[in-house]
Amino acid sequence: MIAVLKQGTTPEQTEHLIKWLKNMSLDVHMSQGKEVTILGLVGDTSRVDIELLKSLEIVATVKRVSEPFKQANRKFHPNDSVISCGDVKIGGGNFAMIAGPCSVESEEQIIEVAQAVKAAGADILRGGAFKPRTSPYAFQGLKDQGIKLLLEAKKATGMPIITEIMNIRTLELFEDVDIIQVGARNMQNFDLLQELGKTKKPILLKRGLANTLQELLMSAEYIMSEGNENIILCERGIRTYETYTRNTLDLSAIPVLHELSHLPVVIDPSHATGRAALVPPMAVAAAAAGADGIMVEIHNNPACAMCDGAQSLTPEQFNELNQRVQKVREVIK
Repeated sequence: MIAVLKQGTTPEQTEHLIKWLKNMSLDVHMSQGKEVTILGLVGDTSRVDIELLKSLEIVATVKRVSEPFKQANRKFHPNDSVISCGDVKIGGGNFAMIAGPCSVESEEQIIEVAQAVKAAGADILRGGAFKPRTSPYAFQGLKDQGIKLLLEAKKATGMPIITEIMNIRTLELFEDVDIIQVGARNMQNFDLLQELGKTKKPILLKRGLANTLQELLMSAEYIMSEGNENIILCERGIRTYETYTRNTLDLSAIPVLHELSHLPVVIDPSHATGRAALVPPMAVAAAAAGADGIMVEIHNNPACAMCDGAQSLTPEQFNELNQRVQKVREVIK
């Protein structure tokens, strides 16, 4: 349920109304824009007498929200959320290029790639320390050592870092990580999501390979329900009957998610296509469709990469891609 307050409502009147609503065991989330203030009510709203609420002098309208996701809903929060990560902002017109290797392999490799992608215009460095792999025999990442090497790359370049968490037990290792990534396989790991909700760190939440957009938003709701509103949604391709590409990139997710939610949307064309040649056109298309950021895999020697070399660009290719993306963004502004 949302209550839209009339213009001219004083802070004292708003505070009094919020206190009254909280006495009904409701969580109240206030979204204050330039012209309107919206109170989003979460909980058992059947306790609220809608007609009584509508009759209050400071209330303009009251509406029930039919969608099961509340805090992630644009009706609760009409303005775009802007997620800050150091000096980098994502959402609300702010765009970020996230680039780096699929997995951290060595100190030399991660620092070389980090310096190269920064020089090419990347804003955030990505790199896998813990790697969820389909085969138990595949390279599983350097784990805690991988995070230490990412932090060394951060020191060398000044770039914020993002890496994926696999389970709750390793959460303390992510204390100095700037953005925690929840991978597609963990999108509905609700225990993990709730623990991440108790942190204040930005969370990049990837869509599961067979999940609907509503399910993605409900997973975001799990995090937000625990108090963490710093969430970035990520479309990384879904499983369809098509086998030519690794997954099918759902570019329609960008406008749909922007319509339904205030949270920023990032696109990962590397995991979506699985082929380096397809990454640039899909990244450019995502920028044209209004994405708030692009996440791509970069390796200094893709042929020798320990993970996903076939979908990795070289730093030189990333430099060219970034220039194309920025040109498209200038056109659509």
